[in-house]
Amino acid sequence: MRALLEIELDTATANEVIRDGAAAERLGRIIADLKPQAVYAFARNGRRCQIVVVDIADEASLPSLCEPFWLEFNASVDVHVCMDADELREGLSRLTG
Repeated sequence: MRALLEIELDTATANEVIRDGAAAERLGRIIADLKPQAVYAFARNGRRCQIVVVDIADEASLPSLCEPFWLEFNASVDVHVCMDADELREGLSRLTG
């Protein structure tokens, strides 16, 4: 199952981690552990955000996806099950029988 994580870092926490020089190492470790299909970083409403697309085995995988961002960056994390274009076509074809 594919999931899209929307991650918004807490500004005060991220500022501390950046000032300490630990941001690249911490984010790098978390991202490497997730083995994502894609990672995008951007600013949204003046806050540091990432979109991370990962494959997950099941719902029990959610803590291992979210906890590192919560613990390291006091982040807000939203998880969305998602599909690519081929999966969407297959899903739509199932509607008509």
